[in-house]
Amino acid sequence: MPQAIKLKSLKIGSYTIPIPIFQGGMGVGISWDNLAGNVSKCGALGIISCVGTGYYKQGAFAKKLIKHRPADTINFYSKEALFEIFKNARKICGNKPLGANILYAINEYGRVVRDACEAGANMIITGAGLPTNMPEFTHNFPNVALIPIVSSAKALKILCKRWEGRYKKIPDAVIVEGPLSGGHQGVSYEDCFKPEYQLEAILPEVIEESKQWGNIPVIAAGGIWDRSDIDKFMALGAGGVQMGTRFLGAEECDATYYQELMPKINKEDIELIKSPVGYPARAIITGIIKALKEGRKTKVSCVSNCVAPCHRGKEAKKVGYCIADGLGDGYLGDPLNGLYFSGANGYRIQKIQSVKEILDELTQ
Repeated sequence: MPQAIKLKSLKIGSYTIPIPIFQGGMGVGISWDNLAGNVSKCGALGIISCVGTGYYKQGAFAKKLIKHRPADTINFYSKEALFEIFKNARKICGNKPLGANILYAINEYGRVVRDACEAGANMIITGAGLPTNMPEFTHNFPNVALIPIVSSAKALKILCKRWEGRYKKIPDAVIVEGPLSGGHQGVSYEDCFKPEYQLEAILPEVIEESKQWGNIPVIAAGGIWDRSDIDKFMALGAGGVQMGTRFLGAEECDATYYQELMPKINKEDIELIKSPVGYPARAIITGIIKALKEGRKTKVSCVSNCVAPCHRGKEAKKVGYCIADGLGDGYLGDPLNGLYFSGANGYRIQKIQSVKEILDELTQ
């Protein structure tokens, strides 16, 4: 068991996070105003997911819905809804730092980054691809910290070279994510199981690379569950950790069906699945994924046009489900058609706790 390390505050750009824990950005609607606002209020970093904001408050801010689905990219990533989410999160956490998670694979990535900056995000976190042009969309917001997610030292090196050469900028921090996280993975299905791709192996390599660029703070992510995990990765040199799945068991989780679902699941209910994005994703075998395993086909029609690699529903048809529809139905609590992501440790949620109780447990 690793020695308990005193958790020190984390400085990123011009912001200080008293508790060096990031709450992972989770969409659709898992980490919006209530969850992220309360995490930041308690001194960690709350991160608002910018995915599927058109579903916020049953589509109240989307200009066009088809049935209950936000129509097209402009409504699926609704600027108006995102502003409302940030406004309501600020009512909870005041002027404490708040992050925005924006996947690089989405359609209209640059527009959504600018929307998040205008909405009041202090930090932009981007994974699901290597965001080589991220600074392009934030030059009018010099105080916004830029934090890419990488899965190797090589990826960080490519990114730093590109950013420095093109924008005279290096990341304000970097998140290194191992293959035990929920949702999309940064490596192939086979590599998710190889020792050299696990967080313990890639974290020291990323830290070494970060030193070449002036000691960029490195945040460890993917499968981190309790204080002993935090201490283990801090001892390896991480400045902080990111935890998403742990907050699926929070009372404040914005997608409330998770509070009913998570205490019921077992270890074998969580698997890596094929995704229209082209990378494996870790999900709970329930809802739409269970239906597909049982041979129940679903009609895939691309209403929201959410991610570029899906090619307007072409890849969704191959895997048998639409990711935007599945996550949207998950947010709405549809047990038959919802898609529910979880990290490998999701089965360890035995009870629903408040954000404060979770953070107290992790920090004391």
